[in-house]
Amino acid sequence: MAIEQQTLSREALQALLKQPHPALEFVHCCFDRQDLSNLDLHGAQFTECSFLQTSCAGADLTDTCWQACKGGGAHWRYADLTDASFSGCDLNNTDWSGAKLTSATFCEVKLTGACFHQTHSLGLTFRDSLLVAADLRGISFRKQTIEGLNLAEADLSGCDFRQTRFEGGSLRNAHLQNARFAGADLRSVDLGGLKIGDAVQYFKGATLSAEQAALLLGELGIHVA
Repeated sequence: MAIEQQTLSREALQALLKQPHPALEFVHCCFDRQDLSNLDLHGAQFTECSFLQTSCAGADLTDTCWQACKGGGAHWRYADLTDASFSGCDLNNTDWSGAKLTSATFCEVKLTGACFHQTHSLGLTFRDSLLVAADLRGISFRKQTIEGLNLAEADLSGCDFRQTRFEGGSLRNAHLQNARFAGADLRSVDLGGLKIGDAVQYFKGATLSAEQAALLLGELGIHVA
């Protein structure tokens, strides 16, 4: 059942959900500033929809698909987003605290300033996305291949990057307290702003390029010829 180019309130959406349908599909719909908390929208598809400052707190959003949606300032706190997929979305300054993001995927998504603190993140993956200044504390990326993530100034405290391979992206000025990088391949990532003390403390056992190592030694006044 496809719904196109409509502005939908919580009441209108609840009326749609009472009708028998295999799965709802929303195209060019507007949900801005609506309270969609605790609704059951599992399996729904959203294409080029707007969720600016919308609340999806506690909603059942399992197996949902979000393509080219805008949701700046929205929050999904404690929502169930198991197996959800986000592609080409603009979701800056969003709040995902406590959400279930098991096996959820974010591809080419803008998530600057987003908060993912205390999420259930087993199997969560990000690709080619902006996570500048995002709060990712405690998330495990162990043994993943991380492609094109801009994590500049992100809070990565307590994150597990052991045996992770970085393909491009940035860790410039990221907060790395208690993060673990043993066995990680960091040769292609931007490590600008990294202090030698942080490298010694958190990057033990990681693989760096000769150029990266030379930059770190340069902080000690040591020049590599």
